[in-house]
Amino acid sequence: MIRILLVDDHPVVRMGLRGMLDAEPDLTVIGEASSGVEGVASALSLRPDIVLMDLRMPGGDGVEATAEILAASSEIRVMILTTYESDRDILRAIEAGASGYLLKDATPTELADAVRAASRGETVLAPSVASTLVRQVRSPAPPALSARETEVLKLVAAGLTNAEIGKRLFISEATVKTHLLRVFNKLDVTDRTAAVTTAMRHGLL
Repeated sequence: MIRILLVDDHPVVRMGLRGMLDAEPDLTVIGEASSGVEGVASALSLRPDIVLMDLRMPGGDGVEATAEILAASSEIRVMILTTYESDRDILRAIEAGASGYLLKDATPTELADAVRAASRGETVLAPSVASTLVRQVRSPAPPALSARETEVLKLVAAGLTNAEIGKRLFISEATVKTHLLRVFNKLDVTDRTAAVTTAMRHGLL
């Protein structure tokens, strides 16, 4: 029997999930929680096999709760079950160690099969979520610039020379050049104009 904890701030949602899951001969809901904090406490006291975790709730979000549960127990598996599928939400959940990411429009059969798969140690993703992860891998995140590098590049974009930037930021012209060389390296460019246009394309300016 696979033991399940439901964590969702909507009582009607929890009631519906309990009805669907308890109807399966090998699944049983052993507890419910209405917030992330309550979910962590319930998971650590009840020790379910699977936690079905909502993403956005008052009292701590599902990703933070997932990370806390998994840090405290390597035996519990957490699956995100939510209506949200933004790139950021998905990546945060997977990075936190979630065993799956399903959307609430899943059918009862899909949900039950996903719980069984997660209990076997498999990772379960809704098709749209899997597509998002593939897209993220193929399009890596833009390079990160330091606060000072961004400051220097903004002044370059405003048309200031290295000497003028140095005076504005109270640093030497040589230091300005050092910052720019680091920017060029991070953005894989060789001149000031290309650095500004590339940074703007990546949303860094």
